[in-house]
Amino acid sequence: MNDKTSGSRLISEVKQCLLLAVPLAAAQVAQSATGFVDTVMMGWLGSQTIASGGLGASIFIFFLMITTGMITAVSPLAAEAYGAGKLEEVGKIVRQGLLISLLLGIPITVLLWHGSTLLMLLGQNADTAALAQTYLRAIAWGFIPGLGFAVLKSFLSALSQPQLVMVTVVLGTLLNITANYVLMFGKLGLPALGLAGIGWASTLSLWSMFMALTIYILSQRRFAVYQIFQFSANSSFQQQNRHVFWDIFQVGLPISGLIAVEAGLFTVVTFIIGQLGTTALAAHQIALQTASMSFQMVLGISFATTVRVGQLAGEQNLKGVRLAGYVGIALGALSMAIAGLIFWLVPKLVVSLYLDVDNPNNQDVIALAMKLLAVAAIFQIVDGIQVTAAGALRGLKDTRIPMLIGVFAYWCVGLLTGYALEIWFGLGALGLWWGLAIGLASAAIVLSWRFNILSSRLRKGVVSR
Repeated sequence: MNDKTSGSRLISEVKQCLLLAVPLAAAQVAQSATGFVDTVMMGWLGSQTIASGGLGASIFIFFLMITTGMITAVSPLAAEAYGAGKLEEVGKIVRQGLLISLLLGIPITVLLWHGSTLLMLLGQNADTAALAQTYLRAIAWGFIPGLGFAVLKSFLSALSQPQLVMVTVVLGTLLNITANYVLMFGKLGLPALGLAGIGWASTLSLWSMFMALTIYILSQRRFAVYQIFQFSANSSFQQQNRHVFWDIFQVGLPISGLIAVEAGLFTVVTFIIGQLGTTALAAHQIALQTASMSFQMVLGISFATTVRVGQLAGEQNLKGVRLAGYVGIALGALSMAIAGLIFWLVPKLVVSLYLDVDNPNNQDVIALAMKLLAVAAIFQIVDGIQVTAAGALRGLKDTRIPMLIGVFAYWCVGLLTGYALEIWFGLGALGLWWGLAIGLASAAIVLSWRFNILSSRLRKGVVSR
């Protein structure tokens, strides 16, 4: 009887996690595809355009990732409050999240508007910076709604209603691609805006997605109780809301830090591999782009794990917290194992998506890319474990220690090991990728161990953060 009960609980939790994870993963993949398509369409305008536009897009995405990390704190906080039946608290959290998105968005919008100055400080030439600024000044107007969309996405996810998020992102992606073509080349009687047109298309897409969720939430009576758009000078800054404001910062800052640490690692590795020559850099970019796409799927599972753990913690369902965390980690590992199996069994087919595998001039790149994909096949599994374990810890609002774990695992273990394998053992790019795998494995082990410890302490009421 106990076995049957345990089995039914497990099946139920897997279903609950997948109901959240599938639409969130689809939304992540669609958003990732947008960046890929934007880059391809920039190439239609010439090599100078893709170089300048790529720099501008990198700056925009970097700032959006870091600030969205802060906003992501809305998800575990709102999920816990929802699980505890504190609907008024959910509304406060989302309102403060929208306020923070505005406070973060305004200065960064101004910074993006003056993007050429930033690029010049980073050593880019004047012509490249000037062209990139035409893109940045167009897409800058989409930064605030991009953050606002992240808040509303977290709100709906916390209530286990992410389906509209998936639909909105898919439609927003299609709108972005269509608007790219129309505004780039001046179709439908509009002026040809070139690279700036791609920026304006992204702004249009970001505003459309934000407004779609806003209209949906306002139109549904079941969301009226949360009053998330009812602002006033008193309610936004009164004492009872200040603790929510700072809770978001305290939980969100380490999340942003962890994102910066991980993104910084891959950026540094890319720079190091760039010094090894064009062949190594091209192979690295192929393997990294492929791994990034599969990572979007497990990121959706990580978000779902955060919500499930947060909801069950709010319900004081302590056994459920542990089960939800372990289910999320297992699903993360399984999904990435499938991706890894593809990398391992048909690497040449994967590489053929990027290069003509029959062209003799590409053979060196193809051979190295296939070796890197073999390493990626291994680190896919540990990457899936570490990101879902971090998601489970976010559900417990534990973010500061995971950030420090990330610093140690990624930089002290991963980068130093990879650099040693590259220099001392002469493995080149392959050595750096083995370093990444070892760093991610270290993070997976320590983060999973920490979730086990904290979820055990939670049963005794002694969780410390």
